Amino acid sequence: MTESKLCYCGSEMTYENCCGRFLSAKEKPTTAIELMRSRYSAYVLANAKYIIDTTHPKVRYQHSKKAILQWAKDNVWLKLEIVSSGESQVVFKAFFKDQQGVEHEHYENSLFEKLGDQWYYVSGTFKDEN
Repeated sequence: MTESKLCYCGSEMTYENCCGRFLSAKEKPTTAIELMRSRYSAYVLANAKYIIDTTHPKVRYQHSKKAILQWAKDNVWLKLEIVSSGESQVVFKAFFKDQQGVEHEHYENSLFEKLGDQWYYVSGTFKDEN
């Protein structure tokens, strides 16, 4: 029997009981924070399709699946830290190392919107760590 791996999003739940159920399309996130966490896990796993599919249809055209995939693969994702969250807003820090081994902090205030029973990422305001 193999041990279940902890989820990449830092929830301290197993991947299969946390973000795995969303990335496998078995369930849909029921909150903005669940969507945020699952999108982070999708970056860790370089699952650009999930990132695009969970981006709001009205802004999806602004995002390139190829660029998302490249950014996801070019970095080593270290951890996710949720700073604060509300019904349709999540402020987070994603820590990663670039190809040169330099650590970065991606600090973002993200906005989400629910259409029917599906949550979507709409936009984010970024703050550079420098």
